[in-house]
Amino acid sequence: MDVMQLANNPWGQVVPIHIAWFLMWLSLAAGLAFLAAHALFVRFLAKPEADAGPVAPELAACVPEKTPRHSLAARIFHWLMAAAMLTLLCTAFLPRAGLRFDWVNIHWIAGIVLLLAIVFHLGHAVFFMDFWSIWPDRADLGNVWNGVLRVLGKTVPASAKPGKYPLGNKMYHLAALACGLCLAATGALMLFRVRTPFFTRDPYLFGDLTWGLVYLLHGFAGVALIALSIIHVYFALRPEKLPITRAMIFGAMDRRYVLAHHDPKRWGCDAGTK
Repeated sequence: MDVMQLANNPWGQVVPIHIAWFLMWLSLAAGLAFLAAHALFVRFLAKPEADAGPVAPELAACVPEKTPRHSLAARIFHWLMAAAMLTLLCTAFLPRAGLRFDWVNIHWIAGIVLLLAIVFHLGHAVFFMDFWSIWPDRADLGNVWNGVLRVLGKTVPASAKPGKYPLGNKMYHLAALACGLCLAATGALMLFRVRTPFFTRDPYLFGDLTWGLVYLLHGFAGVALIALSIIHVYFALRPEKLPITRAMIFGAMDRRYVLAHHDPKRWGCDAGTK
């Protein structure tokens, strides 16, 4: 099956016009399949990790009873982005699933909200947060290899505890970042094809082939976010991940959880955040 829709333009050229819509069902199935596979893996195959031992007293002493993890600005961005993203997914794909409604205006308004939220977050992350704490490092890669060996029945040293963000958070962030930036950039261009109060509609800004590629990138990023959203909600609701979810609501983690699951030294000795 072709993953894109093609059409002939007035000059007889074959150009892409959008993704094939079966991909949204494929992404939905992939997200649900991952959910089931991970739950079965945790239940039947996952091996317990070796105890990394107690945290050094001088590090434990500088972890506050309520350890800040997400500032108010970061939490507002997260939930605003989540609302905009879900609105975009619903308005993009529900009409294709048979639910008819006037979705265009809702879609581009939510897109502008998402675009502004991303611009704010990029500035906030670069200038006011620990920018590199969300990127995988050498210790994370070593933990992945140890995890593979552990599943194969090998005896390996205890994995290094993560800093502020576990590896799963970091990998999901990279995937969401790639899809989000692609959606924002292509969506901003597509605003020129609809009537908005901001500028004059100009569907001839690009040629047919370029517009087709813009629509393809927008569509591929959109269907990828169906699976990513399912995976995100699944992990947010898993019992062992609920302290992370609560921190995105209330901003902080309990000291006991931080000492059990995080390395204060990798987080920063004061375990603080901006």
